[in-house]
Amino acid sequence: MVITKAEEVPTAPPGTVRISVLSSDMVPVAIGSYCRAEGMIDPRTGVDNKSYAIGFAIALPDHWNGRFLFQGGGGLNGFITPPLGVQAAGDSPALARGFAVVSTDTGHKGAIFDPYFMKDQLASLNFAYVAVGRVAVLSKEIIAHYYGQPAKHSYYDGCSTGGREGMLMSQRYPTYFDGIVVGDPAMRTGYSNIGLTYARVAFQQIAPKDASGKPLPSQDFSASDKKLLAEAILKWCDEKDGLKDGMIFNVKACDFDPVILKCKGAKTDACLSDQQVGALEKAFGGPKDSRGRPVYAPFPYDPGYIGVGGTVSSSFLPTKGPSPMASVQPPADLTIDQMVANVEADETQTLTDTTWTNLSTFSGNGGKLIFYHGTSDPVFSPLDTLAYYERMAKNNGGLDEVENWSRFFFVPGMNHCGGGPAALDNFDMLGAVVNWVEKGVAPDLVLAKGKSLPGRTRPLCPYPKYAYYQGQGNPEDGSNFACRQ
Repeated sequence: MVITKAEEVPTAPPGTVRISVLSSDMVPVAIGSYCRAEGMIDPRTGVDNKSYAIGFAIALPDHWNGRFLFQGGGGLNGFITPPLGVQAAGDSPALARGFAVVSTDTGHKGAIFDPYFMKDQLASLNFAYVAVGRVAVLSKEIIAHYYGQPAKHSYYDGCSTGGREGMLMSQRYPTYFDGIVVGDPAMRTGYSNIGLTYARVAFQQIAPKDASGKPLPSQDFSASDKKLLAEAILKWCDEKDGLKDGMIFNVKACDFDPVILKCKGAKTDACLSDQQVGALEKAFGGPKDSRGRPVYAPFPYDPGYIGVGGTVSSSFLPTKGPSPMASVQPPADLTIDQMVANVEADETQTLTDTTWTNLSTFSGNGGKLIFYHGTSDPVFSPLDTLAYYERMAKNNGGLDEVENWSRFFFVPGMNHCGGGPAALDNFDMLGAVVNWVEKGVAPDLVLAKGKSLPGRTRPLCPYPKYAYYQGQGNPEDGSNFACRQ
């Protein structure tokens, strides 16, 4: 291990620190002074004479609270994000609370979705699972040396790839962390990519063509079509949580079917064509193989995919804007069976998938594990994460038993790890897991708010419960809702 840089960072006033290199949002609270150190583990020359190392950055606050947080990554990693601990931490990042925080590039440098490093065996292993384990151990050693005592409690918090890393920590390193927060996990990307490709093909097949015959997917649903769809979903499912408020909290009870919008005659702004309805049924229903077996989970119908005003808030419905699905190009004449075979033949998937459910050591060691997933996530289906949670519960004594150490939360309207036209995406899962670990207080609800809905709060409830309006009091105030099963 080599420390390449160390510096004292002075106190930063509120609104002066960006929450990440990928966002222009600022941290709304002050961050106290801290020592920031950067380093490398095992620098070496790999394939094609490229330089590799496990890079990391650790923040050691002057006013330490005795806790350690490992901050998860994103995409294919390849860069070191500022060690602040902002994900699912509400308005107060972990570093501002006094946590020592570490982040890592997991063993390579490059653009967020650049897979070049996969050619190098050790770099692939580092990304899959090795690097986070090594950085965790080293970080604890650095903390113990710097403060003269070990961290009293250790936590992991991440979303997307960081969510996958949190899952692998519970599965492969079950004694490293006391509490883990997993958001919108990229837990089996080979199959989720099949789901995205299948959806893209479904929309492209009904898209108008340009002069050269190329599909124009941004034109297969007009703005009025999208508005019609969003409003129909809300009309069908919104009030199943006791209140018409533009949000769907009773996710599992939403049985919307786009066939109700099918035109009985000519296409108008008040209905959808047969082709449009068919594409929606395919895309949201998820791919199946030639035997009719589901290959990837369906996506829940939620207006956050579309935007209540007819705007496209995410990439699930075709749009001209940037899309997480942009790199998923429909292959010509490739069947679902062939795509599944390709995934099964991909050795990388066996390393990166985090679908193992035996968490007996993690739970037996007192570990606490929180999952959350946005119901408008266009990249990974929240129903796939829920399916894992239900399998894991079944294989660890049943839901009643597992609720003692693990809980799952839907986040209505939230896109991938945040955002959405009607999303309450500001919530403190980090504080919830800390209270669970250190005080034995299980998260029976987590209060959420969001800048897209100023003045509104709602409780996020652990599955299978959902937030239900109790019928009296200000409906914008989350305290007037209860978690109902």
